[in-house]
Amino acid sequence: MNKNLPSARDQLFNTSEKPAAFCFNEAVAAVFPDMISRSVPGYAFCLEMITDIARNLVQPDSNIYDLGCSLGTITLALRAGVLTTNTQNVTIYGIDSSSAMLERARAHIAAFQPKIPIYLLCEDVIDTKIEHASLVVLAYTLQFILPEHRNYLLEKIYQGLNPGGGLIVIEKIHDTNNIMQNIITELHHEFKRRNGYSELEIAHKRQALENVLITETEIDHVNRFKKVGFKNISLIAKNYCFAAWLAIKS
Repeated sequence: MNKNLPSARDQLFNTSEKPAAFCFNEAVAAVFPDMISRSVPGYAFCLEMITDIARNLVQPDSNIYDLGCSLGTITLALRAGVLTTNTQNVTIYGIDSSSAMLERARAHIAAFQPKIPIYLLCEDVIDTKIEHASLVVLAYTLQFILPEHRNYLLEKIYQGLNPGGGLIVIEKIHDTNNIMQNIITELHHEFKRRNGYSELEIAHKRQALENVLITETEIDHVNRFKKVGFKNISLIAKNYCFAAWLAIKS
C-alpha cells in the first residue's frame, strides 16, 4: 500500500447481512488501498515492477495508459519510472469508470505535483482511444470486463501501441485442474487471514465478486495476446492466483 495514500481499514464485509454485488463505489474507494494490499499477494512487488518496466519501455513523444487506474497508485508508479529517464514529451492517461475512484485519484496525484502531464478521464476503458502508446497497463481490470469484450479491448490496445511498445496485464486467474485450484484458493485465503480478514469477511467478499470478477486461465490470456498480434509474451510474475504478463509489439 502506498503510505502517502490515506485509507480506512477495510471492514466492508464484516457484517451478517448478505453482501450486494461488488462495485467500485465510494465505500470501496474509501478503503481500497487497505483492501488491495491485504487481499492481493504480490501487489507491492507489481508496483515496483511497473515502475521498472516504464523506465525501460518509455519512448519520446508517446502516451502511457493506465486502464482501470482506480486511485492512481499505478499511475504514479508509471510516473516514477518515466521521471528516472530523460524522455521528452510523455503524457500519462489514467482511465476509470468510477467517479468515486477518480475523485480520490485526482486529490492523490495532485499532492505529488507531477512534472509529467497526467490526465484522468472518467470513461469505460472499452471506449478509450489508444494512440501513440509506448506502454499500456491493464492491472486487475480485464477481469471486471465482460469476456465477450476482452478481445476487442486487446485488439484496440495492440493497434494503438508503437512498435517496441508494451502491454502489462495483471489478473486473477484460475486453474483447470481442480485439485490445484482448491489448493491455490486455500493459500490465497490463508494470505487474507494473516492480514486480518475473518472467515466471514472472506466468504462475503467471495459472494460479492461472484459473476462480477470473471477469471480466465493462463492459456486463455496467452492465446488472446497471440490472437491480437503479440509475438513477444512473457509471464513475468505469479503469486498464487494472480499473474502478470508483459507483451511487446514487434
